[in-house]
Amino acid sequence: MMETIMLFFSALVDLSNAMAPYILFGLVFAGFLHELVPDSIVKNHLGKDSVMSVIKATVFGIPLPVCSCGVIPLAAGIKKSGASNGSTLSFLISTPITGIDSILATYGMFGWIFTIYRVVTSMIISILAGLLSNFYAHEEKEETVQKKPAFSMAAPTKNTSVTSFSAVATPVFPKDTNSEKRGSMVTRAFSYAFGTLLKDIASPLLIGLLVGALITVAVPDNLSEILIKYNWLSYIIVIAIAVPMYVCATASLPIAAGLMLAGVSPGAAFVFLSAGPATNTVTIGVVKKMLGTRTLYIYLGTIIAGSLLFGLGLDYLFRDVNVKELVHMDGDAGLTAWIASLVLWGFVLYYVIKPYFFKDKECNDGSCCSA
Repeated sequence: MMETIMLFFSALVDLSNAMAPYILFGLVFAGFLHELVPDSIVKNHLGKDSVMSVIKATVFGIPLPVCSCGVIPLAAGIKKSGASNGSTLSFLISTPITGIDSILATYGMFGWIFTIYRVVTSMIISILAGLLSNFYAHEEKEETVQKKPAFSMAAPTKNTSVTSFSAVATPVFPKDTNSEKRGSMVTRAFSYAFGTLLKDIASPLLIGLLVGALITVAVPDNLSEILIKYNWLSYIIVIAIAVPMYVCATASLPIAAGLMLAGVSPGAAFVFLSAGPATNTVTIGVVKKMLGTRTLYIYLGTIIAGSLLFGLGLDYLFRDVNVKELVHMDGDAGLTAWIASLVLWGFVLYYVIKPYFFKDKECNDGSCCSA
C-alpha cells in the first residue's frame, strides 16, 4: 500500500514538473494576447455564411486560452453580434480544444509532431463542422437566446439547468472593466493570466493531474494488455468518457499522459484530448438551444468521427514508436521545472481552497466558477 502511494506521488511530481514551465509561460503569453487583441476583431469578421468566415472563426479560436465553460458565453456573444451558425460552431469547437497555454504544454509533454498534429486536426474538425452547419442547418429555425440585464461568464452550476442558459451580446474578448484603466499593460496582462485565467482552470487542472497520476500507477497490467491487443476497445471507452465529461485542454494533458504511460495507444489518448475539451453535457445543451438540433447533430458527429479518424491516423503515424517514449517526463527535473511546479501548485491550491473560506464571493468576478 505504501509503495503504491509513493508511486502515485512520484508520478504526480513528474507530471507537474513536465507541464508547469510550459503552462506558466503559456499563461503569460495568453495575458498579453488578451490585452493586445481588439475586442471587435472577431465580431467584424464572422457574420457571413461563407467558407472564409468559418476559417476565420477557427483561426481566431485556436490560440485563445479559453476553457470549455468560458467559450459558451463568448460563442453566444459572437452569435448575438451577427456571426453565422457555422462560424459560431467552428469557434465553439476550436477554442476549447487548443489555446496557447495548452499548445505549449502539449509540446513540453508530447513533442512537436504530436503538437502540430493536434492543432492541425482540431482546425480541420472545426472547419468541417462549420461548413456542414452552414450548408445543412442554415434554414433551421434558430431559438432566440433570451437577454439578461447583466452578463456573467459563469458556467451553469449543478443547480442551474442547461435549458435556462442565456446571454447577451458582449465583446468577444471581455476585459476586466474594474482594472482595464488601472496599471500598465504588463500589470493587466499578468493580472489576467494569474488572476482570471489560472483561476478558471485551477480545479480541472488539479483533477487532471491527480487522475493522470492515478491512471499511471493504478491501471492493472492486464487491462493495459487488453487495450493494446484490442485497440478498438480503448477508442470506445475513451470516447464514451470524453464526450459528456468536462475537462479543459490543459487539464486533459496529464490524463492523456497517464493513459499512454499505462499502455494505451497514442490515438486513443488523442481522442480524449480532442473530444474531451470540445464537448461536455453543458455545451451540448447550449448548442441545441442556441444553434438548433440539426447543428447539434453536426457538432457531435463531426467531433466524434473526426477524433476517431485522426486518432487512428496518429496510431498509424506512430506505429513503430514505443508509446511510453512519446511522453517526455524527465525524472531529474531541473531547478526551473521545480520552481515552476511549486508556483503552479501554489496558485492552484490557493484558488481551489479559497472558495471554501469566501463562499459569498465565489463566482462574482466573472470567472468560469471552476475554482
